[in-house]
Amino acid sequence: MAAEEKGAAALEVVPEEEFGRLYERLKREEEETSEVPWGGFFRRSAAFFIDLLVLTVLSFVLFYFSYVGYSVGLAAHHQTLSEDNLDVFLLFFSTGWIALIAAYFVLLHGMAGKTVGKWLFGLRVVSADQKPITYRQALVRWLGALISAIFGVGFLWVLFSREKRGWHDLLARTWVIRERSPSLLKD
Repeated sequence: MAAEEKGAAALEVVPEEEFGRLYERLKREEEETSEVPWGGFFRRSAAFFIDLLVLTVLSFVLFYFSYVGYSVGLAAHHQTLSEDNLDVFLLFFSTGWIALIAAYFVLLHGMAGKTVGKWLFGLRVVSADQKPITYRQALVRWLGALISAIFGVGFLWVLFSREKRGWHDLLARTWVIRERSPSLLKD
């Protein structure tokens, strides 16, 4: 009788293990064969809004340090900020501001394929075959985004594109996908 109980217990464990292996295999196959989850227009817009908030805070910090640095430089020459030297300050600040924005998008997309906004919304910019993009692609994508921003249609193209790609994505040969791993905001 003890042998029968031992055999019955072994029979119960084997199907559970087999079921677990079968479940994991089917889950893996489903992930491999499922359609690519493109990053849609509204999710991308929300991520971009977050990026604008981050850039606004960074811009205020840049402005403050530019103002303080320029004022200290003027004070060393016994001058103060006035209308006569305001244009030089604005040129100095504008150059730094453009460099800040370019660095934010190009470096973050080149390093990890995502900005702060994309990270929050579970998006990632990828190249062909879902590989990470290069810094060159990130730069082309940013320049293409500037051109798209002028006309506006390049961003709206995401609404009509089957793969949800804007003109800047087409220029840089990039795609924006939703990541399968858990993100801060889930669907």
